[in-house]
Amino acid sequence: MIEDIKGFEISKNFLSNRIIDIKIKHETIDKLIFPFKKFDLTAIEYKPFTRFTIAKSLDDLTQNKLGVLLNKVVKDRNLGCIIISTEKKNNSIINDTFLVKLSTAIAYLIGNPNHDSMAGKYYARFHVKHEDKSDSYLRKAYINMDLHTDGTYVKETTDWLLMAKLEEKNVEGGETAMLHLDDWEYCEELYNDPVGKQNFIWGSPKSKNINYKVEHPIFSADENGKPQISYIDQFPEPKNMEQGNFLQKLSDLLEESKNKVITELPVGSIIIANNYFWLHGRRPFKENRGLSRELMRIRGSFF
Repeated sequence: MIEDIKGFEISKNFLSNRIIDIKIKHETIDKLIFPFKKFDLTAIEYKPFTRFTIAKSLDDLTQNKLGVLLNKVVKDRNLGCIIISTEKKNNSIINDTFLVKLSTAIAYLIGNPNHDSMAGKYYARFHVKHEDKSDSYLRKAYINMDLHTDGTYVKETTDWLLMAKLEEKNVEGGETAMLHLDDWEYCEELYNDPVGKQNFIWGSPKSKNINYKVEHPIFSADENGKPQISYIDQFPEPKNMEQGNFLQKLSDLLEESKNKVITELPVGSIIIANNYFWLHGRRPFKENRGLSRELMRIRGSFF
């Protein structure tokens, strides 16, 4: 049972009972304007303790119930995902700066963000546009971004992922795809294949600014013996035919799943997911020379 919180609307997502929707009411947004204005983005980026200050401001508005709820849901194997939105009345103040601060406050109620080497700070902002010369699927607008988890190629623990949609123009398509591991039809088959528990080498393209490689298996077990996954299609470097063929089968069977949750997230939406049993991806956009989407990403470990 999810507890009600004054100033928030909390419900199950209409597409999946595993996803909790939280809508922040306009009166709550109004109460955040003053504490959020106390620090500009430079202060928040340079002084980590200010991030805890704005997180506390948000939690205090809920008599410290929001932080408890966020942790309860994201750590719950049967749930593990939250979509946060804001009432439309406050569109004028819900700009990109406000959303960065709100995302930061939410993240710091859950845990410590990792250093994002791509951006050189605790969060990254990136655009998806019509033309792209990057070395990663992250910015390829017209190619399907297959289901994956984050943090596969870094040494830091990546328990959770937060993504916020800051801006969107001339967009058709590009829907978010999500899949809970327990809903994947082929999970047992792939999890029980011993190749998935071998160590794989994971690298990354130059844009990620990581100058090392890591080794870890694709599948592991949680404390209750349930499957966990750490996988993205672009970064594993198979050592042999056996690993290469396993990766192809894994990729095909993830994309073939009929249990993916396909959702359109409006600007201002924030999605938080457990990175061990939720995979995420993005459908291709319809071609448009004026296409522009800006996203924010924070990922990290639980307190």
